[in-house]
Amino acid sequence: MNTESLKENIRRELPTLLREDASLRTFILELVSQDFPRRVETDDRFYQMLGELRRDREEQTRKWEDDNRKWEESNRQSQQDREEQTRKWEENNRQWKESRVEQNQKWEETNQRFDALHQEIMAQASKVDRNIGALGSRWGIQSEKAFRDALAAILEKSFGVQVINVNEYDDVGEVFGRPDQVELDVIIKNGLLIICELKSSFGKADMYIFERKVRFYEKRHQQQANRLIAISPMIDARARRVGDQLGIEMYGDSLDVPQ
Repeated sequence: MNTESLKENIRRELPTLLREDASLRTFILELVSQDFPRRVETDDRFYQMLGELRRDREEQTRKWEDDNRKWEESNRQSQQDREEQTRKWEENNRQWKESRVEQNQKWEETNQRFDALHQEIMAQASKVDRNIGALGSRWGIQSEKAFRDALAAILEKSFGVQVINVNEYDDVGEVFGRPDQVELDVIIKNGLLIICELKSSFGKADMYIFERKVRFYEKRHQQQANRLIAISPMIDARARRVGDQLGIEMYGDSLDVPQ
């Protein structure tokens, strides 16, 4: 299985795994939270900033309404009082304009902080996505190797068979459409040839590729396989339908394979 196929499988399967497997979701969150802030922390910073701005705005509105009420009350007084109030109003108006300019400056500063915060959040999210992708890639490769080694040990020790890991070069491109390495696990028991593919997950395309690998091996070695076996804890429903059509036995664990 090449790297691009593995990445594609992880991108397709990881969201489902995260929704369905709480332990895996917790593991990934704990892993990435060591280097990156949680979304709730950035949200708290954002809403705290908005709350301060809203309180400032409400305070300014209350001041304006209070000044307006005073103006209406003083307007009923004597002409002298009106003139005095007019002078006060003009002074208040000047202060209000100054305050408005200051408030606009605060709005601009807030918008700049918000833009910077948004860019920081997006950068952190992108970095988390890359780390999750890399984590999934490493996990898949290591898991497949561990499963393959365990399967070989179980079969050779318990069932007296010979397990051979075949890694041959397809110079014509029969399997992948271009020249590449073709890896298969071949099991030999009492003259029977069993070809096995063990993966951390199986998609529809993986099942077709497995079948092409088998035909490639049969053609090169002039020997027909007696059984085709796919082993994986996660086999997509569409992959199972393809496997049934191609005559491939499918098992969720190596211990489930009948002798």
